[in-house]
Amino acid sequence: MEVQTTAKKIVKASEGKLSEVYFVACGGSLVDMYVSDYFIKAESKKLTSGWYTANEFVHVPPARLGKTSVVILCSHSGSTPETVEAAKVAHKAGAQTVGLTYNKKAALLPESDYSFVYEWGNEREVRNNPMAIMLDLTVSIVHELEGYGHYDVFRKGMDIIDTVVGNAEDEVLPRTKEFAERYKDEPMFYVLASGASYGHAYGFAICSLMEMQWLDAAPIHSGEFFHGPFEVTDKDTPFIMAMGLGRTRDLDERALKFLGKYAEKVEVVDAKELGLDLIDDSVSEYFNPILFYSVLSKYRFALSQVHDHDLDARRYMGKVEY
Repeated sequence: MEVQTTAKKIVKASEGKLSEVYFVACGGSLVDMYVSDYFIKAESKKLTSGWYTANEFVHVPPARLGKTSVVILCSHSGSTPETVEAAKVAHKAGAQTVGLTYNKKAALLPESDYSFVYEWGNEREVRNNPMAIMLDLTVSIVHELEGYGHYDVFRKGMDIIDTVVGNAEDEVLPRTKEFAERYKDEPMFYVLASGASYGHAYGFAICSLMEMQWLDAAPIHSGEFFHGPFEVTDKDTPFIMAMGLGRTRDLDERALKFLGKYAEKVEVVDAKELGLDLIDDSVSEYFNPILFYSVLSKYRFALSQVHDHDLDARRYMGKVEY
């Protein structure tokens, strides 16, 4: 279903009284939603939003959930039990639901008033991946409901994001191999980011490093770095900095300046250096995580190669009862 058309239908169905948007998923799908939740909090004057891991949404649904709510749910397989149950909870409360999945026969789809079966596998073509679809839908809902002054330049950004990402992947590829060789024996990484990008610091830590490479990892918000975490800094501790464009870049730069003095193992992935500044400054921050997902995926692949550890290898997920 076309994104802008869906946004119009959602607002119309609420009779213009839409008051909250909830983003509900698990794991990597939840990570993909972070930027959309961030956008509403940063830009909307009429909407509130919530970012929920699905099982918590099921057990502790928000009190405001109801007929003026829309719940956006995503499950790559389309059968994540917690997410399907969350959709049922949303429907029971009278909310509109939007489901995203890769699976055309997903159990999530019958519980979705609107649905998107997205494309997957080509990280150079990100516009039709779930993160971009949900961001586009969220921005379009806000624009339809109350107007968004930067909507036209946002649309231009969507038009060129595939090109930006493809060029960035080409540029970073040699660096990912050097990174993997240098850090192949490291058991632990700290991943820093801020603003709309922080969700992907979290995602890279828990999915790419912990789930896919069985490494210890922790995400750190650049703004929180100086309020506890910086005490672990030394020449032997590895940090990955996802330095974004936008209003919180100063937070990243402050953390990086400190790391430049007291750390020696620092990998900087800079959205500006990788060409995201081709997108207008007024909206570029919301494209940071789309770029970082594809670029950092190259880093995790390079690590998998030097570790001889396939990205699909699992000890527990889908193999034992939990």
